[in-house]
Amino acid sequence: MNDVAPPRRIWLCADDYGLSPGVNRAIRDLIGRGRLNATSVMVVGPSIGRDEVSALRSVAADSPRCSIGLHVTLTAPFRPLTMHFRPTDGGMFWPFPKLLRAGMLRRLDPEIIQAELMVQLAAFNEMFGRAPDFVDGHQHAQLFPVVRDAFLTAVKDAAPGAWVRQGGRNQPLVRRLGAPKALVLDILSAQFRRRALRAEIAFNPGFAGAYDFSRQPDFSTLMRQFLDGLPEGGLIMCHPGFVDETLVSLDPLTTHREHEHAFLGGEHFPRLLAANKVTLG
Repeated sequence: MNDVAPPRRIWLCADDYGLSPGVNRAIRDLIGRGRLNATSVMVVGPSIGRDEVSALRSVAADSPRCSIGLHVTLTAPFRPLTMHFRPTDGGMFWPFPKLLRAGMLRRLDPEIIQAELMVQLAAFNEMFGRAPDFVDGHQHAQLFPVVRDAFLTAVKDAAPGAWVRQGGRNQPLVRRLGAPKALVLDILSAQFRRRALRAEIAFNPGFAGAYDFSRQPDFSTLMRQFLDGLPEGGLIMCHPGFVDETLVSLDPLTTHREHEHAFLGGEHFPRLLAANKVTLG
């Protein structure tokens, strides 16, 4: 009798498609080689024109395991699609810390946020000719208080078949306490999951991929940690990319993206998946 357990199927999702040409090119390269099975698109990004959408649709069509989602964006240095969105600073969304603080203090208007999210969902639909397979958030804004309710309502209305990203981990408490950034995601995600369950919206059962971008960690070591304990259907976020002028002007995460691309595209990554009995399904 064969008692060998089948491999765990997980999502490996590259965020930020549309941020810059170099990020787009790196993501398409990995999808084409079967090293990613999901990417989320910033419809407010500066590099999400017709050619970039067509190229992504083409490479994903040749990789049937690859899902394409919406990367909801509500933080600077990007600009809202709705004319009357508030709060803004110089026409741009507020930066991440300021938006989180306002959410925690309940100083955001859920109707204004929901209207912006509906327009971003509509923009995705217009670009790709369909609703997104899943919806997540740039800098995890979908998890913030006030934002999360508007986010789930918009997804339920405009993309009822989509699943959403939560950022909670399946790890012992002692390991959670050693990673402050991931611990914050755990706390925010607990409320998010409860609300998603009430709304009958599916979400990933586990999450990994958060790390301190201010350091220069070995991404191979990080990936081993991400895979450890990740359940069936769990999700690892990643940020592969090639550095270009557009990226440098918009985002502090630069060379880390090239390190991630190099590892995910290298020969060691498939062996690591196999050793951990994981597949990108």
